[in-house]
Amino acid sequence: MAPIPITDPADPRIAPYVSIRERDLTGGSDGRFIVEGKVTLGILLSKSRFAVDSVFLAESRLEPLAGMLAQVPDGVPVYAAPQEVLDAVAGFPMHRGILACARKGAPVSREALLGAPTLLVLNGLSNHDNVGAAFRNAAAFGAGGVLLDERSCDPLYRKSIRVSAGAALWLPFLHGGSSEDHLSWLEEAGYEVWAMTPRAGSELLHEKRPARKTAVLLGPEGPGLADGLIARSTPVRIAMAGDFDSINVSTAGAVALAHIHASRQSR
Repeated sequence: MAPIPITDPADPRIAPYVSIRERDLTGGSDGRFIVEGKVTLGILLSKSRFAVDSVFLAESRLEPLAGMLAQVPDGVPVYAAPQEVLDAVAGFPMHRGILACARKGAPVSREALLGAPTLLVLNGLSNHDNVGAAFRNAAAFGAGGVLLDERSCDPLYRKSIRVSAGAALWLPFLHGGSSEDHLSWLEEAGYEVWAMTPRAGSELLHEKRPARKTAVLLGPEGPGLADGLIARSTPVRIAMAGDFDSINVSTAGAVALAHIHASRQSR
């Protein structure tokens, strides 16, 4: 359908895009979320499992994105506004000039997620950049999905999606519940859980061979994983130089997942 011009920032048709930073902070109680940028819009339209509600662009982006916009499902409106109107709606300068609104829909079932040979499990990760990077790493190294506890931030937060390079839009995930519950699910499903920790005495990652079903468990930066979670898992550490014992949590996940992926490929 032809783009629909928007000239008034108060137009009710673009209400989901109003003050999106504030919406990020409060969460989307109506089940909607916002996607920002060309790469993530392309994935939303071509590969995502989520339904698209609308697209909202700066007028200057219509021609460069004509091919991509041809993938917008029938009946989904594409709104276009002058840059200053889009900025006024969003509440800050939208240099990319590309937004879309989608709906979360039904969550992935536990049974579907727990069938994957490799899973990434996030415990208490409240930083959106780290969650987005963790999803990107999981996708890059062949993990079949991500399990996030209730204390971890929403992977469909706008910045998390962008940092994930769109992986959060198609990689299966389940968000909610406690990490203790998650460990019980993983144990029942036959996973060996690798609790990533710098603790002395933990098994060295490069000496480990992944089990048929392996889950990599990551905790928050600073406190790390709780003692009880480590005790119920296999503690695994990454060999590091000298007096340095920690790296960014998403980087640790990448190293562990890359090791598992390479080990499976070499079998």
